[in-house]
Amino acid sequence: MADPIKVGFIGLNPDSNWAFNAHIPALKTLADDFEIVGVANSTPESGKRTAEALGLTAFDTPADLVASDAIDLVVVTVKVPYHFELVTAALKASKHVYCEWPLGNGLEEAKKLTALAEEKGVVAVAGTQARAAREVLHLKKMIKDGYVGRVLSTTLIGSGGNWANTTSEALYYLFDKTNGGTMEDIPMGHTLAAVRDVLGEFGALTATKLSNFQTVTVTDTGEEKLKTAPDQVMVQGCMASGAALSLHYRGGTSRGTNFLWEINGTEGDIQVTAGLGHAQMVQLTIKGARGEETELTEQMPDPSVYDGQPEFPGARNIARMYARVALDIRTGSRTAPTFADALALHEVLDRIEASATDRA
Repeated sequence: MADPIKVGFIGLNPDSNWAFNAHIPALKTLADDFEIVGVANSTPESGKRTAEALGLTAFDTPADLVASDAIDLVVVTVKVPYHFELVTAALKASKHVYCEWPLGNGLEEAKKLTALAEEKGVVAVAGTQARAAREVLHLKKMIKDGYVGRVLSTTLIGSGGNWANTTSEALYYLFDKTNGGTMEDIPMGHTLAAVRDVLGEFGALTATKLSNFQTVTVTDTGEEKLKTAPDQVMVQGCMASGAALSLHYRGGTSRGTNFLWEINGTEGDIQVTAGLGHAQMVQLTIKGARGEETELTEQMPDPSVYDGQPEFPGARNIARMYARVALDIRTGSRTAPTFADALALHEVLDRIEASATDRA
């Protein structure tokens, strides 16, 4: 058996952190492939606290971590504005990299990181984990196998959960569009990655962005702060196949359905629902009907595809991502979402932004 791939985290907090709640349990299910070795946080003190809690090696700085021979794979799970600097350092050290989505703060950063990853020839993965969800893989197979026939249209409504008129202090940075972590960047971007996998490339798109709230209340303090991230994003157009596309993401949550994706075709229809518009981290429910059928029935994939991975959907999807990362590092394949894939998604978001700006 090959030695485990040694993992170092930049940005890992056992108190309240996506990396701790999803990445750590995912990696623990793949203990034959990975060993979590070290951590570097924004301060040496923070890194030491995490290292003591998890039994890891603490590095004083991210630069120390990426330079260490003890680390094979650098996982970057910090806020988006810091992705470019930290991923660049890891790539220049010729380390394999797993970076949370969005890859960069905008298209230009994504271009530079993708070019550097290609130059170094390492495994460079962007965390669009909805692409590894068993439900998304099943949808892709259903479309490929002709369940709906020729796809005529697709319609999607999603609630961002955040980006309305209240937030915590820790998440306020998401409400500043210059930070690259808006509703269209995160939940909509993750979902578009899945849509692209299932239905192919996007065609012509037009977009409108609106803000119902100009300020946001920080619940920790009661303070009112400026909000520049839109809370309504609407996109219309078509897929490259010619199928019509209509998409609406809205801030906060709804008393109705918070995720509804329909695919309509010449032979059948598919409906996908969930409790939130984050396709990358929620349980998706698939229903469909075709031919002479008049009512939608459940069309979920065989439960055996869990393969012993965690039931928490976010961790389960990330575990599938890491399984692909291990295969890519060991064999030279490229089965996990690459930086080049992320760049293509950034380009779609940039087109949406340009259209919305032109129409403002």
